[in-house]
Amino acid sequence: MFYNPSMILTEPEFSSRRSPVLATRGMVAASQTQAAAAGVQLLRAGGSAADAAVAAAAVLNVTEPCSTGVGGDCFALYFEAATGNVTALNGSGRAPAALTLELLQAQGFGEALPELHAHTVTVPGACAGWCDLVARHGRLPMSAVLAPAIELAERGFPVAPITAHAWAAGAQRQLQRSAAGAELLLDGQAPRAGQIFRNPTLAHTLRQIASNGPGAFYHGAIAKAIARTVQEHGGTLSEADLAAHSSTWDTPLRSRYRNVDVWECPPNGQGLTALLALNILSGFDLKATPPRSAARWHIMIEALRLAFADTRWYIADPRCSAVPIAELLSAHYAARRRSLINTQRANNSHARGRPATSSDTVYLCVVDAAGNACSFINSNYSGFGTGLVPPGCGFTLQNRGHNFSLEPGHPNCVAPHKRPYHTIIPGMLTRAADGSLLAPFGVMGGFMQPQGHLQVVVSLVDDGLDPQSALDQPRFCITDGTSGGDVALEAGTPLQTAAELAALGHVTHTVHGYARSLFGRGQIIVRQPDGVLWGGSDPRADGCAQALD
Repeated sequence: MFYNPSMILTEPEFSSRRSPVLATRGMVAASQTQAAAAGVQLLRAGGSAADAAVAAAAVLNVTEPCSTGVGGDCFALYFEAATGNVTALNGSGRAPAALTLELLQAQGFGEALPELHAHTVTVPGACAGWCDLVARHGRLPMSAVLAPAIELAERGFPVAPITAHAWAAGAQRQLQRSAAGAELLLDGQAPRAGQIFRNPTLAHTLRQIASNGPGAFYHGAIAKAIARTVQEHGGTLSEADLAAHSSTWDTPLRSRYRNVDVWECPPNGQGLTALLALNILSGFDLKATPPRSAARWHIMIEALRLAFADTRWYIADPRCSAVPIAELLSAHYAARRRSLINTQRANNSHARGRPATSSDTVYLCVVDAAGNACSFINSNYSGFGTGLVPPGCGFTLQNRGHNFSLEPGHPNCVAPHKRPYHTIIPGMLTRAADGSLLAPFGVMGGFMQPQGHLQVVVSLVDDGLDPQSALDQPRFCITDGTSGGDVALEAGTPLQTAAELAALGHVTHTVHGYARSLFGRGQIIVRQPDGVLWGGSDPRADGCAQALD
């Protein structure tokens, strides 16, 4: 496990040509430099990790609207240094009261909702999540927390290269759906890399939230604009649905891997997938297999296939459907699932187990001077989400409801006031020996997220890599997040590994260039016992880790 420099590999590979960032007073790692800078600005002003995280999230709404925004959802894990407690915030929204399976069947929908249909708009939970996180763990008022984002939206910012590519793709597919989509375009087109983009309507929205709290979003003019936009495009979301929204504070899930505790948010998020796969992996000696070898990746892929076979069925809103979490995370269940792995052959058709009853996203993390840590994730789900823009608001509405099942009896079947299966998951590591903070971490990217969590944890814990080196490693991805999906291999994967995985029976293909966004974008901040921070930021994004000097 990495927690002092002597454990770093003697000849680390820096495929991104980045070194880890070191600090003692605080650090923010995010996918946009302006977001990291805003978080550091809040830390310098005396803010906590929660204040800095929300400030960075709001700036990401400004600078990377093709991934995130106040029209989406958020989740967070918070480590409180004074107590060692980890808490989980569920800032995801629920289905409208009028969205029933019977309605969708009558309208002719089959197994799933179309990705961009207005029915996929669930109540945006991000605004309440931001405010609730700051209310519980922050030190500064929301007016101070949102000030950097408001200023940047009004003043403008140069669009970063990777973001410009995603913005252009979303503009063609999503933003042309409504006239108000022009609020997120520049002269009718997506801004190019290096062009200055301003979003005064988003600044106005954020200013109202800064002055009046979440009520400004879930009641009044903004709520009316959201409901009217959804209904004009065939959805059912109402002002009453928005007014009834609330976040949830949950007890996070925890599982032991080697000598660390891995923390994830509970369902309706898919963090359970990462824990199930790690539980299976804990029975293998990964140090006996070289990093990036076919022998190691085969075991990891098979563990993830087994985990996905379970979680694509069992993960649902636990307030609406029973989720057998304790049994799924038990040692004997992990042993049963582990026994199904053939180390010499791939199995592309794992069935879900029978436990006894008893894209597109942004991720960021912060550690402050006191040792508090926030692992935070915010998402529209698919790029700009539905692409629907409430006029005069400057943000798009998410399409998270696309993850609902339309299969009667399925735990994740659509129902009024129900939260859908959520792909976005923040992660946290603590030391098993004393409960001290090791690292907030995360890897955004749809069904890649638990796969990224697993690969990052193995790099940190089994291989002793520093955060930047852990993020630099080539990744694999079971492309559709199912037990039988094809395996994408990132450019840079050893040719021998690719050939041997194919020989084991995996259907593989290599992914290059901008398409490498498939493998997610991660951030990690490791805290040594003496308080020294090591930050890493994914080379697949436009961001960085920034230290409070």
